[in-house]
Amino acid sequence: MASVMKQASFLDILKTVLSGAIGIRRKADAEKTPLNPVHVVIAAVAFAVLFILTLVTIVSIVTS
Repeated sequence: MASVMKQASFLDILKTVLSGAIGIRRKADAEKTPLNPVHVVIAAVAFAVLFILTLVTIVSIVTS
């Protein structure tokens, strides 16, 4: 009896990246859904770029 693993959705990958960014990802969640590493890396890079742009925007608003 083989268990069928569902593929990770966009929301699963987004939750993984965001929870990893603040350090609250549980081991049980990591084992539950198999994630494609390429999708995780792309989402993490996009998150990092958006985070940096947000910080730069906030600093430029505050200092102007």
